[in-house]
Amino acid sequence: MPFTYQRTIHFADTDAAGVVYFANYLSLCHEAYEESLAAAGIDLKTFFSNNGVVVPVSKSSAEYLRPLVCGDRISISVTPVALSADSYKIDYEITRIASGKGAPAKRAAIVQTHHVCIGSKDRARVALPADLAAWVGGQTAV
Repeated sequence: MPFTYQRTIHFADTDAAGVVYFANYLSLCHEAYEESLAAAGIDLKTFFSNNGVVVPVSKSSAEYLRPLVCGDRISISVTPVALSADSYKIDYEITRIASGKGAPAKRAAIVQTHHVCIGSKDRARVALPADLAAWVGGQTAV
């Protein structure tokens, strides 16, 4: 089941043209990822500290559908999908929330990240920790 995170686009998210800088879409998605983990009861202090495993992003992609500007309210859906015992992907959909001024909700971007779980010392693949595997939900991609 997807997790949904909402926030407002800030001036610092934008570039000189006044739109969200392309790399900041990944930052926004990572922010939603962290909120999703926290909402699932995963302690972020231990998740992102050296607990013997690390879960780096191994691949990312983004499709930018429409610009976002300072003041836009957005919703980011976070949908994790298991790929194997030691990897998963996250599908994100960023939507500009409808404004009270009649502007309809519009999908702004589709982002995907792939993650692999590795040992922090030897960098060899290891199975996802139980709490992370539970968060991913155990679905295997087809």
